[in-house]
Amino acid sequence: MADDDRLRTVDEHLALVLDGIGTIDPIELTLLDAQGLLLAENVRSDFPLPSFDNSAMDGYAIRAIDTREASAQEPVSLRVVGDIAAGASSRSGMGPGLAMRIMTGAPIPAGADAVVPVEDTDRGMAKVAIRRPVHTGQFLRRAGEDLAAGSPALAAGAALGPQQLALLAAIGRDRVTVRPRPRVIILSTGSELIEVGQRPSFGEVIDSNSYMIAAAAKDAGADARRVGIVTDDHAKLLDALESQLLRADVLVTTGGVSMGAYDVVKEALSELGTVEFTQVAMQPGKPQGFGHLGNKIPIFCLPGNPVSSLVSFEAFVRPAIRKLLGKRSLQRATVKATALEGASSPFGVRQYRRGVLHRESAGGYSVSFVGGPGSHLLASLALSNCLVIVDEETTEVVSGTEVTVLPLLLSNR
Repeated sequence: MADDDRLRTVDEHLALVLDGIGTIDPIELTLLDAQGLLLAENVRSDFPLPSFDNSAMDGYAIRAIDTREASAQEPVSLRVVGDIAAGASSRSGMGPGLAMRIMTGAPIPAGADAVVPVEDTDRGMAKVAIRRPVHTGQFLRRAGEDLAAGSPALAAGAALGPQQLALLAAIGRDRVTVRPRPRVIILSTGSELIEVGQRPSFGEVIDSNSYMIAAAAKDAGADARRVGIVTDDHAKLLDALESQLLRADVLVTTGGVSMGAYDVVKEALSELGTVEFTQVAMQPGKPQGFGHLGNKIPIFCLPGNPVSSLVSFEAFVRPAIRKLLGKRSLQRATVKATALEGASSPFGVRQYRRGVLHRESAGGYSVSFVGGPGSHLLASLALSNCLVIVDEETTEVVSGTEVTVLPLLLSNR
């Protein structure tokens, strides 16, 4: 519990968490490994883009002045003196009254200043009839018109999506320095837990939390890994955590943080003096633990009930991961929706209810509740696509009123 008996608010606990989250040193990655990350360097182009004047169309390279009298009724005839394919390694040349067949992307020959699209000609081989005039520079891509040599291509902080990776490749960068994905290690605690694939005996529970939190961490942008189950044993828990310190940027445990007599996580980590266990004015997810291990590695100790665990992740761990990634938006965007039914909520507590968010045909959103407030109801959690947030001052949600909804959509975002 915190020093005083007052429950810490969600916002207060989140502020404490974010204040305890540092940074990760940038690393150099190949382009495809850098997808979805933020650039940690300013990138300039060493050469112009395009790097040479080239044709924007399949057609004929010509001098624009030679086509000034062309019309459909009286085409201009020019002698064709060669072909230029895309990828040509040397630059051709031509003079007045001549034309050269040219492919899209092929270099413009010396002496030419425009391209006539093939559809505006008779497609002649030795001579070509041009049916309309073109202007100087028409259907050309000038060297450097997209990006001049030495000019900025992308600034530090740019998010690297497909189009940014394409630009980096086009200017010859096969590796870039980025803010890396934080390595998030997840451990489930509890002697009652067994691995997926085993059939539970009486009193045993299959571990689902580590899969859920690992998936949520990946969705937030982390490199997430579960390392299995740790039984309710002080030494085994501390050994398991210590073994992961060199592999982790963030540690997450689930279970063992409530007021029970066998809550080993709370008891063991409290002895280290680096993790504070407190109670937050939220439902579910009241018991929370946060601190640091080893070389200031943040550790989150989340409740063991699955709904509590996911709500706690969304409220505290996801923003921490996003901060480590360098993202400007640390939390999911909320929307307003019309409640299709009523619900009650305790005063002074921020309640998170599972819901199904609907997009209305007339515009806007509506939301219906799924399951009750119980934090163990995993099946109803799986049916939900959002969390309905009931603020601390509201004790009753009335059907037809507007509520705040946190969509649980895949990011990526």
